[in-house]
Amino acid sequence: QVQLVESGGGLVQAGGSLRLSCAASGRTFDNYLMGWFRQAPGKEREIVAAISGSGANTYYADSVKGRFTISRDNAKNTVYLQMNSLKSEDTAVYYCAADRYGSGTYYYEPKVYDYWGQGTQVTVSS
Repeated sequence: QVQLVESGGGLVQAGGSLRLSCAASGRTFDNYLMGWFRQAPGKEREIVAAISGSGANTYYADSVKGRFTISRDNAKNTVYLQMNSLKSEDTAVYYCAADRYGSGTYYYEPKVYDYWGQGTQVTVSS
């Protein structure tokens, strides 16, 4: 069983920055495809970004390309999401997720992820 704990959410003004962290338990963290998803009220959960186990491959939703950066530190079992130039439409609950066998082909599909964190609220005021 893998436990994921997100942190770093909060309230920020438009144009500001936040850095989310997701700490994972487990001894095979560097095998997992890790993803960040978000869900706004009344909307479906959507992919924000994903990163392969080695960190060599990253994937981004078009809406965040050039503004958000996903990274990981396998020595610390942690994945990060640096969010810059935040917009009001980025307001959502952000979730960290882990795919034990992910090749990255379906990184955008919530159903391929095996483990989820509890979520952290990000609110961007305009």
